[in-house]
Amino acid sequence: MHENYFNASERVIALRQCKDIIRLTHDAISHDDLRCVYEIIRNSIINGFFHRDKYGINPTIRTLNTAILLAENIHADRNMIIAVLIYNLCESGHITEAEITDKFGNDAAKLVFGLTKVSSLYKRRAAVESENFHKLLLVFAQDIRVILIMIVDRLGIMRMINHHPDEKFVRAISSEARYLYAPLAHRLGLYKIKSELEDLSLKYSDRETFLQIAHKLNETKAKRDEYINNFIAPLKEALDKTHLKYDIKGRTKSINSIWNKMKKQHAEVDDIFDLFAIRIIIDTPIKEEKADCWLAYSIVTDMYTANTARLKDWISNPKSNGYESLHITVYGPHQKWVEVQIRTKRMDEVAERGLAAHWKYKGIKSEGNIDDWMNNIRDILETSNTPTELMRDVKMDIYNEEVFAFTPKGDLFRLPAGASLLDFAFCIHSDIGCTCIGGKVNGKNEKITYKVKNGDTIEILTSSAQIPNSNWLNFVITTKARNKIRQSLNEQASKDAGIGKELLQRRFKNRKIEIDEAVLTKTIKKLGLKTATDFYVALADRLDINDVISMYLSIADPENQTQSPESAENFMLQPDGNEDVDSQDILIIGDNIKGINYKLSKCCNPIIGDKIIGFTSSDGAIKIHRSDCKNLLHLMQKYPYRCINAAWSGKVGQQFAVNLRIVGNDDIGIVTNITSLINKEKNTSLRSISIDSNDGIFRGYLVIGVNDTMSLNELIKKIKSIKGVKDVQRSN
Repeated sequence: MHENYFNASERVIALRQCKDIIRLTHDAISHDDLRCVYEIIRNSIINGFFHRDKYGINPTIRTLNTAILLAENIHADRNMIIAVLIYNLCESGHITEAEITDKFGNDAAKLVFGLTKVSSLYKRRAAVESENFHKLLLVFAQDIRVILIMIVDRLGIMRMINHHPDEKFVRAISSEARYLYAPLAHRLGLYKIKSELEDLSLKYSDRETFLQIAHKLNETKAKRDEYINNFIAPLKEALDKTHLKYDIKGRTKSINSIWNKMKKQHAEVDDIFDLFAIRIIIDTPIKEEKADCWLAYSIVTDMYTANTARLKDWISNPKSNGYESLHITVYGPHQKWVEVQIRTKRMDEVAERGLAAHWKYKGIKSEGNIDDWMNNIRDILETSNTPTELMRDVKMDIYNEEVFAFTPKGDLFRLPAGASLLDFAFCIHSDIGCTCIGGKVNGKNEKITYKVKNGDTIEILTSSAQIPNSNWLNFVITTKARNKIRQSLNEQASKDAGIGKELLQRRFKNRKIEIDEAVLTKTIKKLGLKTATDFYVALADRLDINDVISMYLSIADPENQTQSPESAENFMLQPDGNEDVDSQDILIIGDNIKGINYKLSKCCNPIIGDKIIGFTSSDGAIKIHRSDCKNLLHLMQKYPYRCINAAWSGKVGQQFAVNLRIVGNDDIGIVTNITSLINKEKNTSLRSISIDSNDGIFRGYLVIGVNDTMSLNELIKKIKSIKGVKDVQRSN
């Protein structure tokens, strides 16, 4: 190895580790494979690819240590050992996945890819305590062996960081061990590793408590050993009289387990009644396991009084991770409670090494629940002589109906497969969803319809002018998003209905017309609307109130619906307080006649500065159109006698609604730029916005409030100057 890469003590450690790997893996990996791996690592160190991490940890020492722990605890196969030793080099670019495939085969390359993909999760700054992180880890791993490697590697690094100077780093590693890797080890039945991870985590996070319990256990070790021997002696005598081949021993509970009991029972170490347990391990064929375990159980309970309430039968009903054992608490000498565990040699092997001790693929089905999936793994037969050869077939597709995505801050969210970027926005917060206009996915602009993928980092972009529309319901799939969109649409409809109802009541009052509900119902039906709410919403949005009144009157009194035409000059009507105009007169009709009943037509939305013409409707009101309005041209041809010249009397400081149609490149930033520009303009307001996009081109439809055509033309000019805008047109 490179002379400057190892210090003196590390060189000694590395040489010893290499010898241990050769000794422990000689049945699984060939000398040629080890030589090839050695040359790859050596060349990477010489070329500067394999160097210490930012915390000063030597990665070669770490990977060699992980390989040894795998061989000792997991029965690791050839490809697992190779993947552990070289995956860091794949991350650093010293060796490619194709080169790994060429040198070591597809399976080793698959494991390396899984390890590099999982390690990328830690760059997202996500909270490992989150259950979603656990699930995403399993999704990214793709192979159960990757999870086993990660668990064992975490045990190795936990052993290495005792008294590490960077306390923040030690706390972070300890937190990962406690909240992520210890639970995963427990689910896989790796109890020995799980206990050590928890003990070390307690040691690094609360060293004072750890040392107090450890010191107390050391103080009482001699007495505890003496008690165990006295407890075991009569049991041995009774067991020796049977046909059972057995081993019996005592063990002290883990420090973390004792600490949890102390907190739960609000007790001191001396008051914990089951500091240690007696384990009886029986060597017997599989078909006789249950009978022999229960025979040993009967001998123990005949000799010592049992607390039947604390009987735990995990032989008849094994745990989901494969753990099998009989646990009974008995009243031993000196009035002390003692826990006795009875299991077979095979059961003890699984308990110590986890399910990896007896792998054999038996047709794993995809499940949406981790415990069901673990139950399938537990069914792996125990008779395989080469278990790790079959581990590669266990598919990590337990969460194939879900996707997991990050926020830029590292918060992790779970969504159903097929969820859109808009679903993700609503998942973060309802207000963010309602104002979402798109987002950046892994730094790239995407539409609200983008389908979220596992591991995406998504930044949601919003606009205060954005409001939900019914089209959103066509692609969102989460219940929260759909409910919130419907709620928002209903609230908007209710608001519009209130405006429409108030408009109708005010106009009927001005015309001194009493509302007859029966006639109004017939009017609504004739308009093709189903409910009164739909009618009031349409009245606020698109129906002409004067046309509605005319229809209402014709239904109420069909005999008087015909009205003889009159010249527009004969009308001298009073203003009706229309919501579109100020109380001041702003129009001069005909020969400077003022104070008439008029309304600005919604079909063309005229504003001050437009050339206008008035058209007298059948109820006497004058509707003001732009002179280039297509509807007006049709009316002028059909009813020329109803037209009257009109002109603006002057500016009165009010705003008029104008529709704009904008076409440009489909760029998320362009929408923000447009809305920002409008909001900054003096005496100009953005009332609503809707966006449609197709084939890289977006079309925006805006309703803005302006004072006059001069202000409008200036605004259009500024919008056209925005990068990416192709065209801006005023529309009817």
